[in-house]
Amino acid sequence: MSTDTQPLDKPVPVSGLSIYDPVHLGIDERGYGVDIELIYRNILLGGEPGSGKSVALNNIVAHAAMCTDTRLWLFDGKQVELGLWKSVSDVFVGPDIDAGLQRLQELQRVMDWRYDELDRVRRRKVTQTDPVDVIVAVIDEIAYYSATIGSKEQQEKFVRLVRDLVARGRAAGVIVVAATQRPSADIIPTSLRDLFGFRCAFRCTTEASSDIILGHGWAKQGQSATHIAPEDRGIGLLLAEGGMPRRMKSAYLSDADIYALVDYAHQLRTTIAY
Repeated sequence: MSTDTQPLDKPVPVSGLSIYDPVHLGIDERGYGVDIELIYRNILLGGEPGSGKSVALNNIVAHAAMCTDTRLWLFDGKQVELGLWKSVSDVFVGPDIDAGLQRLQELQRVMDWRYDELDRVRRRKVTQTDPVDVIVAVIDEIAYYSATIGSKEQQEKFVRLVRDLVARGRAAGVIVVAATQRPSADIIPTSLRDLFGFRCAFRCTTEASSDIILGHGWAKQGQSATHIAPEDRGIGLLLAEGGMPRRMKSAYLSDADIYALVDYAHQLRTTIAY
């Protein structure tokens, strides 16, 4: 008698993704999948409240959570956007500027240690075969830490630390994913914005705000997130290194989807050596 339909008495073997695999973000206006290679890159997302920025952010976090070679460091002043992923993160910082600074400095020390090791073995970057996990640091609403809480000195220090991690972290296996609903020059200085290899602008109210995310001059070339209709949530302009902005729609993850993925991530971390 066949037992194909009998209940399984052992967990189903699972296999995880790798952060070296392309990250699926959604589809473009021609229906093609939009996938980016986030390894050795950083990404900046911005747009007005309700534009769908958090949807895109969750797609990136979901991929990282499924990766067995990745550690998640989450910074979320509101605690609710990234809070669903808290249980599968290695670090979670809420509305605490002191904790945020402490963790960024810790991550900076990890980065420096990795560069010392790379120098010792005469290597230029961390690779997939190395016995070190890639760290994905996700900062939702960077303005909360850089312009809202804490003293001016603390806010400036937070921005300096983020800038250093974005500038130097890639080859050491440190990826920064930053998002803001306040795209302005005081929140995202040009010196920081230009370090991000990938940028995605969701609906913005002004062309200046769109250019804060994508880069100066794109609005004059007709590439402005102000052209996105208010009802078109999840639609943004994705700029990759050396390319043209690409209009795309983010794949949607409901809270139920996220909880299911969190449960699956837990299974990955208990089934596969991590």
